Amino acid sequence: MECQVLNKDGKVVSKVKLNQSVFDGRVNMALLYQSVNSYLNNKRSQRLAAVKTRAQVSGSGKKPWRQKGTGRARVGELRNPLWRKGGIVFGPKVRRVYRKIPHKMKRAALKSALNAKYNDKELVIMDKLQLDSPKTKELAAIIKKLGFTKRVLFVDKEFSKNCFLSSRNLEVVELERASDLNAYHALNCKNLVLTEEALKILEEKILKSKKPDLKNQAAK
Repeated sequence: MECQVLNKDGKVVSKVKLNQSVFDGRVNMALLYQSVNSYLNNKRSQRLAAVKTRAQVSGSGKKPWRQKGTGRARVGELRNPLWRKGGIVFGPKVRRVYRKIPHKMKRAALKSALNAKYNDKELVIMDKLQLDSPKTKELAAIIKKLGFTKRVLFVDKEFSKNCFLSSRNLEVVELERASDLNAYHALNCKNLVLTEEALKILEEKILKSKKPDLKNQAAK
């Protein structure tokens, strides 16, 4: 399977062969949902809202009056949730929302995200993203020549200072290093643009095998 490689003028300069083990056309929707859901949950700020129960509010635990004979309603203590300044029932508590999934599942989800973009013809390969000066106008011209009108994510091994400065004022443009790319970032754009270096890094990252068992090798 081959894919065209474009330059910053939108012209085809070469072709690159995609790894069949990565770009096999299969998309695991359940795995994508789990990966994106865990990322969004972990992105939230910690839930710090909390209220005090009847065991935590200040006040005496003594019974205000006797159980019978006064004509008033029976009550056990002043911290009763039914009373003013009493404890709160079923109120919010500090909770941990962090969800962790295995690295193998993260790599498989990224693989599915790349295949989804490729199947929808929203994946573009560039030779390199290099700007001569830190000008927003120059990067906007590149996007226009590539034919993009909506959210674009550029992925490269590293970005120069000119690229960062040029993309700051463009709301539809985001930059992401290949080593930091995940399934959510790959899907949260209309057009995914990978440089040739980024493509190699992503293929190696997805096909990353387990570390060899040195203890078993030494025993043999």
